[in-house]
Amino acid sequence: MEDLYQNIPSKIILQMLGSGLVVYSKNLGIPEVIGQGDFNKYIDLRKKKIIQSFQSNLFVQLDGGKVEINKVDMFLSTGIGLADIRAITYENGDPMLDQGRLWYTMSIRGRALPHHIQGVFSMNPSVFDLNLEGIILFDRNDGLLRNEIASHLFYDRKNKIWRGLTTGFSAFANPEKEKKQILAIESIKDPRFGFSVMKSTPFGMEGDIEDPHLLFDDEARKWRMLTCENKDGYKAIILESDDWNKDFKKIAGPIRRNSTGTSMQKINGKIYCFLGSSERNIFIYSYPDLKEVGTLKMDLPPWNKTSRSRVWPNVVELPENYLHQYVALMMDRFNYPGMKGPNWTYGALYLYYGYYE
Repeated sequence: MEDLYQNIPSKIILQMLGSGLVVYSKNLGIPEVIGQGDFNKYIDLRKKKIIQSFQSNLFVQLDGGKVEINKVDMFLSTGIGLADIRAITYENGDPMLDQGRLWYTMSIRGRALPHHIQGVFSMNPSVFDLNLEGIILFDRNDGLLRNEIASHLFYDRKNKIWRGLTTGFSAFANPEKEKKQILAIESIKDPRFGFSVMKSTPFGMEGDIEDPHLLFDDEARKWRMLTCENKDGYKAIILESDDWNKDFKKIAGPIRRNSTGTSMQKINGKIYCFLGSSERNIFIYSYPDLKEVGTLKMDLPPWNKTSRSRVWPNVVELPENYLHQYVALMMDRFNYPGMKGPNWTYGALYLYYGYYE
């Protein structure tokens, strides 16, 4: 008797997020969204006690027909979009070029906030061979391992410790009880590789503030932070302190332009502030007084007439013996199709090479 069952090779993908999930069906083309939901009101998978006893199982129930399951895989991936790209640096802001590779933090996207996780990537700046190297979670010593993003990670050579700042976007999983804020992060272990947990500590910067970048200014003998605060739109500000993790006071800004993805980069021996913007330009400001000095000249910017243009500039100066003086790794803001509700997935990546005029 002829087999009446049709062989339809396909794949069901369950993407687990910190406080929700998305289900995809993949046959031909890109995976299609067929289900999504949030479960943070019922169970919080970020809780250490739950993680320690968590198991994954597959159950199938059919009213008719036949299904053959060939394989079940579990893996850590780069999600469905990458965003918030920032070079890992040393304490003075110099980019880390280790093992012939630049190192970056990027948010691995799942859907909207807080469906994301902090990824660490490396890249040989000559060949665009981006590798996922690690994942970082953040521990406030409250029983949760949090999925913050938009981090700046640096290695403090004087104290031989990894430090930085991150944005508390995990608060969006429980907005009735938590507030978005900037957090100080620290780790003795090198957090670039594998699955890492960094200690994170609030230090009084609550509110709609994000994308912090920190460096120690040897000339001023101060720690200086470039970040953006939402006051009638996100606007860049610079703060300074004697300490890397407390008592910051504003010394410049807010600027008048919309600006996120803030970064401080040394260009031809001088520090400049680079800002993404909704104005279809990447603006360059002086450091530390935030005076507008120009825009980044770009061929084929990572946006078009229909997409949003507020990206992370992420310009990095390369040492001698490289073909190009500067490299910039950016993302676009095209969202993954088929999502319901808020959707900030983003994500194709673009590599630019540049020079100083």
